[in-house]
Amino acid sequence: MSDNSFGRLLRITTFGESHGPAIGCVVDGCPPGIAIAPEDFRADLDRRATGKSRHTSQRHEADEVEILSGVYEGRTTGTPIGLLVRNTDARSKDYAKIAEQFRPGHADYTYWQKYGLRDPRGGGRSSARETTMRVAAAVIAKKWLAEKYGVTVRACVSQIADLRPRGFDWAAVEGNDFFWPDAGQAAELEAYMDALRKSGDSVGARVEVQALNVPPGWGEPVYGKLDAEIAAAMMSINAVKGVEIGAGFASIGQKGSEHRDLMSPAGFASNHAGGILGGISSGQAVTCSVAFKPTSSLRLPGDTVDIHGQPVEVITTGRHDPCVGLRAPPICEAMLALVLMDQALRHRAQCGDVGPVSPRLPGGLP
Repeated sequence: MSDNSFGRLLRITTFGESHGPAIGCVVDGCPPGIAIAPEDFRADLDRRATGKSRHTSQRHEADEVEILSGVYEGRTTGTPIGLLVRNTDARSKDYAKIAEQFRPGHADYTYWQKYGLRDPRGGGRSSARETTMRVAAAVIAKKWLAEKYGVTVRACVSQIADLRPRGFDWAAVEGNDFFWPDAGQAAELEAYMDALRKSGDSVGARVEVQALNVPPGWGEPVYGKLDAEIAAAMMSINAVKGVEIGAGFASIGQKGSEHRDLMSPAGFASNHAGGILGGISSGQAVTCSVAFKPTSSLRLPGDTVDIHGQPVEVITTGRHDPCVGLRAPPICEAMLALVLMDQALRHRAQCGDVGPVSPRLPGGLP
């Protein structure tokens, strides 16, 4: 198996390369009757897109979604949904000089070892371009989750290099180029990213993603744990090197008396568990933190080898993100939404007859 699909009852298969004619996905297992139209995809695809500010890659793609199947008269039919996005701004000549070189920190060498050949144009299948279709598929999942259960998913960038928000306001996130929760730091971030871009280097970032109003009971007790599947989904995103659920690695320094989320009839006193207990949602906000590594494609020279095993110096030209995490919040939202919809469908299939169970505590703190 080549593993280009994920999910069980809601199954997503993506295809296409960064500089191929198109990218696309098939969404299988989607319930019928969901109202969906091409324009519904615009907002989230625009949020993910490059070229919206000088701080991201200047590749400008139209990202117009074509619905090929699975929708009739504006509603899903229950059959596989085919979505296609044409690549309109690929510039393959940027990669001609490094077609026989392995970029350090990139997937060039491992793809070569696995397949015996590779598509050097923009990284081919390993490019973040592939995540466009995850975001597109999740537009359907977000809509279904909101309509059926009132679930909303949101994300922000909470760290760039050593910079962290001094304040935290979710209302500020969509009002700047950085998905940053402190509007007062926008000028500081602009100056930092301008200097970084001029230096030719890159940095990593942390993304916080939450799902609000998730009902208790979603997930499995052992091999289909909700937190395990969220972690796997986030780790499948290009450039992700770490995932935390709830308090994550901070729980190492906590005492048990602090980490446990005490309960009362009024709800939970804290949410160090990230809304998941024993692999099953507790009814609290599901929270996750995702670490993105610095972009590996740099115009700064570096040592590597070519496909003949000879030492060479590599310089990557073209259009690249100095901080790939700046475009990641919509992608993290997408993966969380797709996991939650799949888990909701699985819960409904097995335990739909159980119904509400008392007592049911309020969701409490995010």
